[in-house]
Parts: sequence; structure tokens; C-alpha cells
Amino acid sequence: MSALRWTRGAAGFGRALSSSGRRRPTSEEGTLSGLCSSRRSSAASPREQDVQKEWGHAELLEVLEARVRQLRAESMSEVMVKKVPPPKGDSSRWTQKLEAEREVHRKRQERFIDQQQQVLTLQMEPRIWSKKLAGCLQQSQKGAPRSQGEEEQRLAQALKAALPKLSPSTLAETKATAVEASILLLQQKFLAFFECCAITDNMPLAHHVLVTQHNKCDKQQLLTLDMYNTVMLGWARKGSFKELVYVFIMLKDAGLSPNLWSYAAALQCMGRRDQGVHIIQRCLKQMTEEGFQPQQLFSDLVLTEEERDALLRALVKAEPAFRVPPQAPDPVNTSTLLKEIYAREGPQSYPKLHLPLETLQDLFHQQLQVELSPSVCVQSVEKAPVLTKEVLEARQTLKALQGQWEVELLRVLRHTKATMAYQAREGQPTLYPFLCLLSEEEFVSMLMQALRLLPAQGEPLLHLAHDLGLRVLNRHLVKKKQETNHVQKLGQHYSQYLRLLASDTQVEAPCFPREYWESLGPLETPKQHPWSVAVVLHLGKQLAEMLVQAARMPRNLAAPQASCHPIPVLYHVYSFRSYRQIGILKPHPAFSQLLETAAESTLTFETTEVPMLCPPLPWTSSHTGAYLLTPTKLMRATEGVTQHQHLLERCAPTQLHGALDTLTQLGNCAWRVNGRLLDLVLQIFRDKGCSRLGVPPPRSEAPQPAQQRPPPGATPVHKAELRKELSRCLKAAREMHSLRIEALYRLSLAQYLRNRVFWLPHNMDFRGRTYPCPPHFNHLGGDLVRALLEFAQGRPLGPRGLDWLKIHLVNLTGLKKRDSLRMRLAFADEVMEEILDSADNPLTGRKWWMDADEPWQTLACCMEVAQAVRSPDPAAYVSHLPVHQDGSCNGLQHYAALGRDSAGAASVNLMPSDLPQDVYREVAAQVEQLRQQDADQGLRVAQVLKGFITRKVVKQTVMTVVYGVTRYGGRLQIEKRLRELSNFPQEFVWEASHYLVRLVFKSLQEMFSSTRAIQHWLTESANLISHTGWPVEWVTPLGIPIIQPYHREAKIQVKGGIQSITLTSSMDFSQKPNTLKQKNGFPPNFIHSLDSSHMMLTALHCYRKGLTFVSVHDCFWTHAADIPVMNEVCREQFVRLHSQPILEDLAKFLEKRFCSVSRSLKPSERALITQLQKTLQSLPQTGTFDLRQVMKSTYFFS
Repeated sequence: MSALRWTRGAAGFGRALSSSGRRRPTSEEGTLSGLCSSRRSSAASPREQDVQKEWGHAELLEVLEARVRQLRAESMSEVMVKKVPPPKGDSSRWTQKLEAEREVHRKRQERFIDQQQQVLTLQMEPRIWSKKLAGCLQQSQKGAPRSQGEEEQRLAQALKAALPKLSPSTLAETKATAVEASILLLQQKFLAFFECCAITDNMPLAHHVLVTQHNKCDKQQLLTLDMYNTVMLGWARKGSFKELVYVFIMLKDAGLSPNLWSYAAALQCMGRRDQGVHIIQRCLKQMTEEGFQPQQLFSDLVLTEEERDALLRALVKAEPAFRVPPQAPDPVNTSTLLKEIYAREGPQSYPKLHLPLETLQDLFHQQLQVELSPSVCVQSVEKAPVLTKEVLEARQTLKALQGQWEVELLRVLRHTKATMAYQAREGQPTLYPFLCLLSEEEFVSMLMQALRLLPAQGEPLLHLAHDLGLRVLNRHLVKKKQETNHVQKLGQHYSQYLRLLASDTQVEAPCFPREYWESLGPLETPKQHPWSVAVVLHLGKQLAEMLVQAARMPRNLAAPQASCHPIPVLYHVYSFRSYRQIGILKPHPAFSQLLETAAESTLTFETTEVPMLCPPLPWTSSHTGAYLLTPTKLMRATEGVTQHQHLLERCAPTQLHGALDTLTQLGNCAWRVNGRLLDLVLQIFRDKGCSRLGVPPPRSEAPQPAQQRPPPGATPVHKAELRKELSRCLKAAREMHSLRIEALYRLSLAQYLRNRVFWLPHNMDFRGRTYPCPPHFNHLGGDLVRALLEFAQGRPLGPRGLDWLKIHLVNLTGLKKRDSLRMRLAFADEVMEEILDSADNPLTGRKWWMDADEPWQTLACCMEVAQAVRSPDPAAYVSHLPVHQDGSCNGLQHYAALGRDSAGAASVNLMPSDLPQDVYREVAAQVEQLRQQDADQGLRVAQVLKGFITRKVVKQTVMTVVYGVTRYGGRLQIEKRLRELSNFPQEFVWEASHYLVRLVFKSLQEMFSSTRAIQHWLTESANLISHTGWPVEWVTPLGIPIIQPYHREAKIQVKGGIQSITLTSSMDFSQKPNTLKQKNGFPPNFIHSLDSSHMMLTALHCYRKGLTFVSVHDCFWTHAADIPVMNEVCREQFVRLHSQPILEDLAKFLEKRFCSVSRSLKPSERALITQLQKTLQSLPQTGTFDLRQVMKSTYFFS
């Protein structure tokens, strides 16, 4: 495909393609988290082919003319040359035809440009369909007002006449049925358009589009109350009373009833315009008649200070005695589990950071500059290339090309904005206001960054579009905070807040960071409604298409001047993945080679991908906390999923205090990089890596096929084997490259953060489990990343700290899992020589650390132990190493506690014992007994399995049964373990895995009878709830509202451009619930919500006692000296948690939520609810286990 054809077919040339002609193939993109698609070449429609032909001829004429001029210049001489007449015949007719086509094309271009430049008259006055309302408007328009005062008075009369409530027959009927997906997408598009117009000061355009749609009676169903309110609020902020009256009358004409926002807009505008008292009083009277009180304007709505002042002026003018209702006193959390946490009495020892106030203030300004920048540039730790002539030329060529692309991108962006502005003036919601959110230079910079980061194998258009759309939204929000003076106010608040955390300052009453931040007064934050997925994708896809259109390069980079026709840098192709097809934007191989040769030494990250350089903002609500300026969600979810956010916003503020304070505390833990260990890792990383140690080797070390091509005369079987081998090698090379890049990101960030203190802000998933926000470098990573992280604030080991360091070291090796703590400590003393050798000579000594389960963490601990034992006073040695205490099959621990199951409790170390119990080994032993019985009876598969049933074979299945793994999933896990055994007969793998999974489930049923009963009760309850048409909801013991985001799949399609993107989403709460996922997900999700509650309780109590605490789900970290205190708190809070009537409270909540439905039900629905009620009232029987024994269990967490 030629460059010209590609450009025209892919991105359009100058204007958007018409929708006529054959439809483009739709790409089934799948979900945002994982895509599957098909490979096919792009094909142009007949209309596109005609346009391509037209533009091709035009360009050919321009080239020919340029060549003629060149030849004429070369043939100039002092000698007179006889003129040659133009040739006759076919050549002349061909020339005339091209000339005619060129003239047609020129006229079309001129006509298009004229249309673009034509200023259409924006409609301001709407067509009113209601005769009564039309009369109101016409009454105000009779005669030409002689002054602005007369016009204002007549408009006020029109508004006054429109205020009374219309008759029920006039009002639009409210349908209980869900809105169709296509209409919902259109409504989201319209609302986002109006909001963006209000933000970018394009209110006349928003008003024009609203009027245009309102004037079409069949289109009014698309317009919602939120849309009218958005435009009204935009005019209210500008004080435009005339336009506001028009929109208010349109709202009533559409059969909608004004809500509190509608009246707030009208009153706010009147307050700005100093409107007459009578119209304000009439507005307030109507608002009161509809059930709204003036006080609600200030208590229920989120308003800026300026908006509140304008509202107050209007209200005081109408009611001089009116006063803003005083702010209610801060409510106190009354949860039974959190009562001690928020008690003012009792011992308190809140921790402080080790840094002084001045240092923390400097760090705040550094982080502020980072977030105000569009991205963060980090030096790569990859081995720097030798600066040869080839490298320098490649860098110079790349720099020159980037300059050209920036100029062309700017031109394409301006042209696109002009086109979309014209289309919006025709009454359609376009992306024009979205392209005004940032400056043109910011858009160009963002697209150039996206081009540099595009991988050589390409990126799905869906992913790229989603990423670009979100970047625009986030950068706009940061920019908006800059423009509203938010940054200055934030600096003042934060300086005061640091007095609570700094080592050299004191506050009157120590408290939790959230409480102290709230005591400083409210900080006004610009409100922004989240965009829908369709809007994000539409914007991102348009930006990606602009990049495709603008980025072009010479055919021959070695001789760019000789290349007349540039070729596109990006190509749009289709590729099969599984049974679906996806569209991919792929860079030209020459461009990828140029980037590789240039070997730029910097990596670019988004600001949210890098740890913070100062303590995060405390979480104070569901949308405020973590980064200084960049918006962050309290509850992470797929973009566009709003059900969690709605749930969080509806619950009382005090209900979230436990979660907010936990996330703040986890984020306030200061970290640093273990520099000595980083040097060792970088040495191995730059020297071809080491797969055994988790340092990925470069792609050059990937396995190569024995033969690249089959030899002459090769048989079909030999060719097939060669193809398979080549496919395996390519797959291995891709996997190695992916792992290498991931390691490069992590190690480069570690090098960037070396000698710095940094913080990891946290948020949570829909179950309440907590996660660090920066994705690449955090303590949830693998062994290598965890080993590189240390607490920035150290603590002396004290009398028992060194012993805990040694026990932690042995735990990391995995050598003494079944031994007591005393035996592990003795073993550490036995191998002290190996420990010291590993610390002193990690790469040249006996390398004992390399054989550990967690080699890099083992080495880090060896170094810490060596420094401690060699110090003059080990008890005074300041340790920075985190020491872990891990739950023993934590999911089963919660099940055993819920069911008071004595046998199960003993298996998972809830009961005291001299040695740690290993549930995986016990299950393996019971399975072996059952296997022996079957083998004695002559069962062949049981006989084959003799000697192969080990702890490792059954561990994963036992671990995941508690989290809802099915027999099918368990069979796959066991099959994988059996295939890893080289001496197991592979022909029996399938039969043996089926047999073993049945025995494992049978053994677990016998060992944990109450666990299976509770699982069955949860599953059956969820099954009935989802069959009634609801997703499962519950509230955790700490008050976090939870809803399962599993719904039937709905397709979201973004049409037009180079490809129509189809996104399949199962997160849309307007769709019916997915019954299978709801019932299978409820047991594991409920248990996860319990283990997160236990972690949060432990974290809050540790914070109150002054401990440093972080967690990796059910693995708790603190300083070695504080392990005894943390262990005590951990056990206390587990007992307190399970002393609550958890299952009883859950049953009551579910019965109240799903069984007391006040609507007419069909007989089948009534039967389902009756059955659900009966199930919820039939709680599983519990055993006799005494929870207080957990307090004495050494190996509960160890």
C-alpha cells in the first residue's frame, strides 16, 4: 500500500470521511484489561477509493509540475531554443484530463475551506412545544425593549410564569425500564459535551446544541435534566439571565421537573445580576412547594466559594433574616470495633516522621513541581551504548524528525478543531470543547510522548485511545486546580499539616492525620464528573488518528532528501487474538530501528507511576486524598464503572473513617532504596541477567531455532516441527523482552530514588483490599523489588530484635517451615558463617543465599544481620529492614473462625501448638491415604500416582479452594504440577489430575466441614439474589459498602475514523447481573473483605501505639524490635473481629436489602424472595472452638 493511500485510508486527509458507502469492519476489542482480535489488512470503501484516486491525481500533478520547473531551470542557457509544441494524441488528452481533475479538486478544496470559515448563526431562542410555556416566552418578546432594564424585567416575568408546576399530563412519563445502551451512550456524550463547553467557556456553543436538539421533538428523549442543569449553571456563572431563562423554559417544556441544582442555578444568576426581589421570592416559593428548603442549597450541594456568595446574596435579598446553616460538628465513628481507635482517653503514641519541618516543606515543593509537569523523565539503567558515528547520526535524525512531526501535529490539531467546531455549529456534540481543555502545545507534547513509548510490536488502538483520553482528563484537572488558586491554598494547608508529622514540631492534641487535616478547615477542590468510557475512547481515538496522520518520515532515512514521498510512521493493522480481532497501531520497522539505534538514555513515566517525594494527602472522602493534584480514586475500578463511587458517596462520612485512616497510615510510611543491594542487582542486570535470581536476561539471550529455514527436500512433518520450534522461540523472546522491560522500569525507578526518601500512596479495591498506587516500584512486587525496599525511618533492635531478624532470615530461606521458632533461631546461629559470607561476598563467595526461596530478600537480611552482630551493641543497632509475619492459609483461618471449627482451627494454627501445623502437608497425607486404599483395590491411576503426592502438588489447589476455585480450575492446577515432574508418566497426567482433584476436595470436605457449609450458604444466597435481578451487596465489619461488579456483557461501540472500536464490558450496573459470577465470586470476595478488615484493625491499633506498619494483604511488616507488639495486636484484633456476629449481621443486611422490596412482583419473583428469605434465616451450624485460644497461638501469624 502506498504512503498516500495509507494516509488517506487510515486517518483521513483534511476532513472526516463521509459515512456513506460500505461500513468498515468492526473490531471486537474485548475488555480493557485483556484483548483478543484478528489480523486483516485495511480496506477502503468505494467512496474512499474515489477520494484516494482524486487526491492521488492531484498530488501527481503537483509532482509533475515541480519536475517541469526543475527541468526548465536546468535547461536555461544564453542560446535561444526553439519551442516544442505540446504532444498530440493520447498524451495530450491525458494531460487535459488531469488538468480538469485538478481544477475540480481545487474548487472542492476552496468550497470546503469557505464552509469551515463560514460563521453560522448560533441559535439562542428555542422552539417551545408547550402552548402555555410558548405564551410565556412570546409575552416577554412582544415589542422591542427600549432598554436592558426593560428586557430583564420581561424575562423575569417569563421565568415567573414558567415556575409553577405543570399538569401531570404535561410531564414526561418516568419509565422504570432501563435506558437502552445506545441511548445511554448518546446521553453520556451530550452531557460530557455540555460540561466541557462550560469548562472551556464555550457556553454559546453548548446553548446552540441544546436548542438545536430541543427543537427536534423526536430528539428530546436524549436530553436529560442533568444536561439542562449543566447549561443553566454555565450561564449562571457568567450572569447571563436571558439565556438561563431560555434553558429553564426548555427544561419545563421537555416535561422535566426542576431539582435543587436547577433552582441553585437560577438563584445564583439572580444573585450575580442583583435581580428584583419579587422574582427571587417567587422562585423560593416554588422551590419550597416542591419539597426543597433554602438551607439544602448549602448543605446538599457542592459549591465553590464564589457560587455560595452569589446564592447567599439572592437569598438575603428575598429573606433578610436568612443565614447559612452552621456546619455540623464532626461526627464520631461509633462502630464497636473502632471505638477504642477514636477514644480520646487511654494511652496514645502516634508516630512521627524522622524528618524536620523544613525538609518536609522542601519535599512538598519538589513533589508539587513533579505533578505540575506533564511527565517524569528517569535515567535508564540499561548499559549505555558506545557513542559511535551511527548512534550520533541516529539521534540527530530522530531529533530532526521530531521537530517536523511537532509542526505537522500542530497543523493537524488546528485543522481538526476547525472541522469539529463547524460540525458543532450544525448542532452535533463533537470533540471540539475537549480539544480546548489543554493548550495546543500540551496536546502535541502528549502525542509525541505516546509515539516514543509505542512498543515495536504495536499497541491495540483500544489501549492507546483509553490511555490518551485519561491523560487529557487528568492533565486538565491539574490545570484547573492551577487556574482556581487551589495550588496556593493547598500549600498553606499542607504546611500546617506537616506540623503533625515533622520530627521537630508538636501539636496540641495528637490525632490521626485525617482528623488533623479536617480541623484545618475545608479545602475547596474543583468538582469534576468522571467521563464515560465511550467519551474517553472517542477522544483518545481521535488523538491517535491525528498522530497517524501527522507522523511521516522519508522512505530512506540514510538519504532523506532523495525521498520524494514520505511514508507513515504508524500503520493500522488487524490481528487475530484467540477468536476475536483487534486493531493495532504499529510503528514502521524503520522507525523502531531508528529508536533502537539512537538508544535514548531516558525513560518517561506519568506522575502517578512514580512514588511520591513527600507524604501523601490524607484520605478525607471517596475522591480526595493521595496525590497533591492528580485525581485518585479511593476505590480502584475499571474506568467508567461508577457503582462503587455511588455507593461510597451515599454512605455516611463516619462509615468510611476506618478505611480512610488505614489508607492514610499505609501511605505515610516512608521508604528508601537499599543502595548496596541495588548495585549488585544492576551489575547482574547489565551482565546478561540471571533467570534463576529473577533478573531477566536481554532478548539477545533468547533461545534460537536450530534452523531458520527448512533444508531442500524437507518433509511436511519436518517443516511443521520447525515451525513449532520457531514459534516457541519467538514466544520465549517476547516473554523475555516483556520481563526485561518490566525489570528495567523497576530498576530505573530504584536508581532514580536512590538516596531519597519516598512514599507510596494507597487505595483499595471493591473488597477493601489495599494496594499502592504507583504500579512499578512497590512492596507488592516480587522478591527482587521487596529486597530493594527499606523503611526510611530506622529503629534500634532492642533486646529481642536480633533474634527476630534471624528468624525472619530462616523464614525467607524456606528451609525450616515445620520447625519451632526456637529451632529456627538455633539454625540461624549454626549457619552464621554462611550468612556472613553471603553478606561479605555475595557474588564471589559460597553463595548460600542463592538457594533460598526468596534469594534477594535473604541476601538483604544477611547483610542486616551481619551489620547487627558486628556492631558494638547489637541492641542499639538501628535497623531499617522490614520483618514479615505471614498468616497461615489466612482464608481458611477466617472460615474456621466463622464456623468455630475446632478441627479446621487446629490445621491452620488458630490453636496453640509446639510446632507449626502445615495444612497443605496434612491434606497431602490424607489424599495419600485415600490413594493407597484405591490402589489396594486395583485402581490403575492410584497405583501410578504412588510416590508423587507431595505438598507441592496439592498446595495451590488447597490455597485457592477457599477463594472459590472450581474443580475444573483445581484440575488444571494439579495438571500443571504433574507436568513439572520429569519422572511422572505424562500419558497419565489428564486422568491423574481428574482423580487427584476429587480426592483433594473430599479431604477438605472432611477436614473443614463448617467451611464447606458456609461456602455453600454464601453461594446459594448469592445465586438467589442475582436471580431476582440484583448484584450482591454487603457492608464489611468496618462499614465499607461493597457491591460485586459482575454484570452481563454489554457492548460499547465508538464508530468512525480508522476503526470502529467495540468494547465488551461486564461492569455496567444498568445491565442485569451475571448469575454465575455473582454466586461464584461471593464466598471469596466476602472472605477477602474480612481479611482486609482484620488488616485495617491491626494497622490502626499499631499506629495508635506508634509502630511503623505496612501489609501485603495477609502478610504484615514492621521493624524487628516491634514484632512482639504487632503480633499481640494482630491476635487481639482477629479475636475481636470474629467475636462479632458476622454471619448474623450479613443475613440481616441481605434480608433487609433484598427481601423487603416495595413493588409489585410476579409470582415467580415472590417465590424467589421467599426462598431467599428462608435461606438467609437458615444460618450454618457452628462448632465449639474457643476464639480466645488464638491469643496463645504462636504460629497464627509467624
